[in-house]
Amino acid sequence: MESAENQSKEKQKSEQNISVNNSYSLKNTSQKPLEKQPKSKSIISTENNQKISNTQTQSFIDLALKDLQLSRKQLEKELEELSKKKEHIENELKSSFSGQSDAIARKVKGFQEYLTGALQDLAQSAEQLELVVPPVIVKPSPLDENKKIEPSKEQEVIPAVSDTFKPDESLIRRCFNQFLEQPDFYAEPWKLRRSLESIDIEILEDWFFSMGGRGAQPSRGSRSKNALVAAGIIAILGELYGEQFQTLVLASQPERLGEWRRCLQDSLGLNREDFGPNSGIVLFERTDGLIERADRLEERGELPLIIIDAAEINVEIPILQFPIWLAFAGSPNEIYEEDGLL
Repeated sequence: MESAENQSKEKQKSEQNISVNNSYSLKNTSQKPLEKQPKSKSIISTENNQKISNTQTQSFIDLALKDLQLSRKQLEKELEELSKKKEHIENELKSSFSGQSDAIARKVKGFQEYLTGALQDLAQSAEQLELVVPPVIVKPSPLDENKKIEPSKEQEVIPAVSDTFKPDESLIRRCFNQFLEQPDFYAEPWKLRRSLESIDIEILEDWFFSMGGRGAQPSRGSRSKNALVAAGIIAILGELYGEQFQTLVLASQPERLGEWRRCLQDSLGLNREDFGPNSGIVLFERTDGLIERADRLEERGELPLIIIDAAEINVEIPILQFPIWLAFAGSPNEIYEEDGLL
């Protein structure tokens, strides 16, 4: 009986020990995960942060890629439009004359300017050449040796200087009557657009019919009035000789020449192009240049009209050899005023 009780007690003790051990093991197992729990939380939080940062960077990258794609599409579109325009322009240039006309016009304009300059240089160089006609020597024929040449009984008639313009007197006097009428401000160029006074007509009549277009006349008191009288002479000679004469004005100072140019331009309706070496009126400050120009005109068969300003005290002797010239004789007071002595 006692052994049975002892055995039952030992069983109970063993069961209690087992239960105690199990409870202790359960406690240990329950405490271990509690110690590991904060570490897992920190790991999860870092992973979440990494995920968030990855998503943010990915979103930024996506936006940047979208912008790049849009800009690339825009550039491609612009390039495509430019290429289409280029093809269109090339097709126009190939198919029509509109594209080539501008280039051709520029080339023609450049060649025209070059040709004009070359012709002007050629004309100036030709004027400077001194052409000498070789003398023609004719040997007498032996058959004419025995023939006696009888002297001509007819005397050579030399017309008077005053009769130079007698054949054209009716035309010249008709121009005088027109000059006394009301001025024609819209007349053609090289026609007198101003009216003259009776004293001006008397000067012209004396110069044409008494002096034969060669001589001095008293000044009208101012350069503008003298230029108006000269304009009347130029208009009449234009009716008689057309473009076969050239007017040469002599004044020793640029200011005086400028006043002559303005007065003649206003009286005859001219432009600046009409005053130059190859134009209708040439202005000179020095006598030698005027004489050289007049000689060249006579060699070409043209007529020089020489007009001398009233401020010129002396008239060079070579000027007197030319067929038509007019010198205005200024009064002493007028000369003194021109020289600034009064």
